[in-house]
Amino acid sequence: MVMGCSPRAAMVLALLLVCFLSGARARQFTIINKCETTIWPAVTPSPSDSFGGGGFELKSGQSIVFTAPPAWSGRIWGRTDCAFDGSGTGKCGTGSCGPNLKCSGASGDPPASLAEFTLATPDFYDVSLVDGFNLPITVNPVNGRSPGNCSAAGCDGDLRETCPAELAVKGAGGKTVACRSACDVFNTDQYCCRGKFAGPSTCPPTTYSKKFKEACPTAYSYAYDDPSSLFQCSGADYVVTFCSNRKQSVCSYHNNKLVCNGSSRRLPVMSAALMLVLIFGSVALQFSA
Repeated sequence: MVMGCSPRAAMVLALLLVCFLSGARARQFTIINKCETTIWPAVTPSPSDSFGGGGFELKSGQSIVFTAPPAWSGRIWGRTDCAFDGSGTGKCGTGSCGPNLKCSGASGDPPASLAEFTLATPDFYDVSLVDGFNLPITVNPVNGRSPGNCSAAGCDGDLRETCPAELAVKGAGGKTVACRSACDVFNTDQYCCRGKFAGPSTCPPTTYSKKFKEACPTAYSYAYDDPSSLFQCSGADYVVTFCSNRKQSVCSYHNNKLVCNGSSRRLPVMSAALMLVLIFGSVALQFSA
C-alpha cells in the first residue's frame, strides 16, 4: 500500500507512525490510598511536570492519575504521619525523603515499602521490602500484554500487625508504625547477603524474611528473592494501591476509557493494528493521485 507513494506521502506516513507509537507508549499510573489515614506518596526520580513533582498528599479514599515519562525507571512509596507547612517543608514519621514534600531525587528513609519500575519492552516491576516495611502496597498492571505474565505484585497483609518486636518501630502510644529489615537492625553479613553470603546460593531466606513473605507473598523479602518477586508486562498502565491486597479489582483510565485488571488484553492490540491500517490506507489514497 505504501509502495509508489511520493516522498511527501512517505514522510507524512512516517510522522503519523511516530505520533501513533508515541501515544501508544504513554503509560498512566493510578495511585490509590485505601488506608484509613492520610498518606504522602513519594516518587523518584520525578520531573517537575510529572508525578506531582515527587511528592503530594493523598487523603483516605482518594486517588490520583499521572502519565509517566517515556522509558521512566524509578520507585514509588508512601510516607506516614507527615506535617508540612505552606512552603512544603516539614517531616514524616516514616518514609521521609528529607524536609521536603516533593522528594526530587532523594530516596525514602528506611523502613519503607517500595514499588519499583523500569518501563521498557517488556517492563519490569516489583514491590520491595528489602529496606523494611511501613505500608501494605500492591502493584497491578492493567491493559497489559505479553511478553510478560502481568501478575499483581505486593502484599496481602499488614506486616505492622505481625512484626517481630526486635524489628518494630514504635510511634505514639506504643503502636507499631513500621517494621525494619533484619539487615538494618543487626547489620550482619548473613542478614545483609554480603561477604560469604553474597549470592543466591549462600543467602537463603531467614526467619525474619519469611515473616515478611507471609504478609507480602509476591514482594522481595530479602535481596535474592527474585523468582517470586520480579514481574514483567508489556505496554501496561499501573495501579499502585496502599493498604489493599492483590486480589482486589483495580481500574485505571486509559485513552478516556476505564480499564480494569482482568479485562481482555488482546482487544487493545487488535485495535491498535486496525488503526494503523486505517491511517495508512487513508493517507495513501490521498497521495496516490
